[in-house]
Amino acid sequence: MPTPRSSRSKEVTVDTTMGRVPPQDIEIEKVVLGALMIDSDAFTVVSEILHPETFYDRRHQKIFQAIQTLNMKEMPADMLTVCEQLKRDGTYDEVGAPTYVIELTSNVMSSANIETHASILAQKYMARQLISYSSRVQTRAFDEGLPILDVMNDAEGELFELSQRNMKQDYTQIDPVIMDVKAAMEKASKSSGGITGVSTGYTDLDKFTSGWQDSDLIIIAGRPAMGKTSFALSLAKNIAIDNGDPVAFFSLEMNNLQLVNRLVSNVCSIPGTKILNGQLNDDEWQRFDNKIGHMIGKPLYVDDTPGLSVFELRTKARRLVREKGVKLIMIDYLQLMNASGMRFNSRQEEVSTISRSLKGLAKELNIPIIALSQLSRDVEKRPGEDSHLPKLSDLRESGAIEQDADMVLFVHRPEYYRITEIDGKDVRGLAQIVIAKHRKGAVGDVFLKFVGEFTRFANQDEKDPYTPHKGDEGQYFSSGINDVPYSQDDDYNGPGTISNKDVPF
Repeated sequence: MPTPRSSRSKEVTVDTTMGRVPPQDIEIEKVVLGALMIDSDAFTVVSEILHPETFYDRRHQKIFQAIQTLNMKEMPADMLTVCEQLKRDGTYDEVGAPTYVIELTSNVMSSANIETHASILAQKYMARQLISYSSRVQTRAFDEGLPILDVMNDAEGELFELSQRNMKQDYTQIDPVIMDVKAAMEKASKSSGGITGVSTGYTDLDKFTSGWQDSDLIIIAGRPAMGKTSFALSLAKNIAIDNGDPVAFFSLEMNNLQLVNRLVSNVCSIPGTKILNGQLNDDEWQRFDNKIGHMIGKPLYVDDTPGLSVFELRTKARRLVREKGVKLIMIDYLQLMNASGMRFNSRQEEVSTISRSLKGLAKELNIPIIALSQLSRDVEKRPGEDSHLPKLSDLRESGAIEQDADMVLFVHRPEYYRITEIDGKDVRGLAQIVIAKHRKGAVGDVFLKFVGEFTRFANQDEKDPYTPHKGDEGQYFSSGINDVPYSQDDDYNGPGTISNKDVPF
């Protein structure tokens, strides 16, 4: 028998601070609790939806906690066992047992609609959380003693946590997924080289990856001076400028001008130092005029927001995908991001949260996300020439990066460590792309041509008519910060030695 309206109104707690009654439905709470106690299988239906705090009435929170405890112990949850559990919890008298528990079960005939009722309660709870969140933000915003940027960082962090806690992924029957697999296979069979994702632009790399795959998190890592940013820019150039697929590049290390300077060097085959000082000869100016038009209007979107948070990235990425049709996102680099507003015991925990959030974003947007990452100094400390090859354990600050990533690639230049031959192969002027983890395929090595003067990675068989040779076009001036320490024409003086080659980051 339904509870009379007069008694229902007595149970509603009015929030005098808000001047309104918070979102809640006491009657549905009663129905759900009653259904859980008359149907032992009902809890499995709502266990992922409901939590004690989902209920507005504090008595209902205690009763649900007792039901939850019984189910965790694999014990039946009925009127009698719930009362016994309430005694063990010390909340028996607080909830008005046994009278109130009996009332809950006597007014429910079936658990048929329990999932619908549970979803309503979950939405009411989420609304209460948002009200509480907005109230805290408003209070802080009125406090003139708090820096407004700190208030904003805390606010976005709390909202991100709130959204993460309330995300729920339903299961899917396998049939539609099988059809998706079939469609992907048919599409791949019609494309050259069996490319099913976004082509990297590198023939040998595409053989391993079949292109960057939707929903994948790809980590590209390397020590400083290995060229990981140059590799990422070369990928962006291949995908957005050459193939016309929209790409978003978030640069946390360099500003947009520096980023595009390096891209111009790549596309126009002009040394980066000359892009900076403008001292181009006539041929180079002609080359610039001819090639720059190839970049104009192409769907490459750059963002140099410093200290980008995962919340900001999520907001911007959603808009770029919706408005610009972006098919791939790049982040340079992961360790410069933050999870502002969230509390962590260590930087490792924060990096783990960032890594997990990037993987979640890739799945949500159903596009590949490429994040650059640093490696620890252990690479440099290991003795022996062959020992400098990076390992998964070298990923800096968090093992979660390795765990969350679908693919991990290392950019390694053997020549930097005075290695000129690997397995009988001359590797001078080559970069070794080590596929160390590949959740969907094989691991292995791919060698690409590294054109340091132009911050460019290229297929080994690619011919560049503008590649300069020593003495052809005068002297190139370099800061020497990231120069290759050794070449076949130089004397080797140890890592960090400046050579006559102008090599990028």
